[in-house]
Amino acid sequence: MRGDVGFPVRLRFTKRGKVRFVGHRDLARAFERSFRIAALPLSFSLGFSPRPKVSLGLALGVGHESDGEYLDLELAEPIDIEALPDTLTETLPLGVEVVGAVALLPRAPALQEAITSVEYDLRPAGLPPLLLRAAVEQAMSSEHLPIETTRKGRTVVEDLRPGLRRLELRDDVVEAEVATQPRGIRPAELIGALRGLAAAASGFGEDRVLRTHQWIERDGARHEPLEADRAPRVSDDARVPSKGLINARRDDDSGGDRADAPDHGADARDHGAFQRRIA
Repeated sequence: MRGDVGFPVRLRFTKRGKVRFVGHRDLARAFERSFRIAALPLSFSLGFSPRPKVSLGLALGVGHESDGEYLDLELAEPIDIEALPDTLTETLPLGVEVVGAVALLPRAPALQEAITSVEYDLRPAGLPPLLLRAAVEQAMSSEHLPIETTRKGRTVVEDLRPGLRRLELRDDVVEAEVATQPRGIRPAELIGALRGLAAAASGFGEDRVLRTHQWIERDGARHEPLEADRAPRVSDDARVPSKGLINARRDDDSGGDRADAPDHGADARDHGAFQRRIA
């Protein structure tokens, strides 16, 4: 890397199926392993213990699925961004698919700070449609939506209504949009509030949660995170050839493999063990 000049990139990915039970930190490690297998030229932090400059967006609860997750990383040199989704998806756990990648403007705000609202599809288990519809209508018409929750080991009562932007029932799915600032609303809290309004106990089965969108709001306009801080597109004539991706081999003058090449076989074995753990 030359000085402190890096090349920031943002990825959008999905998390579906059994991999929904993989936590935030394990998912981050799966991506770092994927980046090593793909031989991406990652930038690293300074200091005694350098780390790759990779940061996931807002954490998704264990057991929840998503069609709109995001991750930022910084590269030490430019590569063919368009090739990233297919290259990385091949090395990620089943159910995690990279569906978009863009180059970012330098010093773009971090995802944790930039995301202002998120949308979910909620399917509360065992809650009859008539009761669910009445609970949704009551939640939107009420000035307050108190719920008992735990914060730092203490039981507290918090009002979810200020952060609830939209709530409507379509068939058996509750579509919700909630603000992330100054405090985010957990889907489980919202489902609990609806169940309380319906005066219904938890039903048989699993509450299902799908995060569908995340949004960045600026100057009254709403932007999808891949577009909010996207760098200007480079013309085809100026596009940099792909570097550091799978199938890009750098051999020495004798034609043999470099002695200091990374052990991608070990990463592949780790990946196989990860897949077996969630099977």
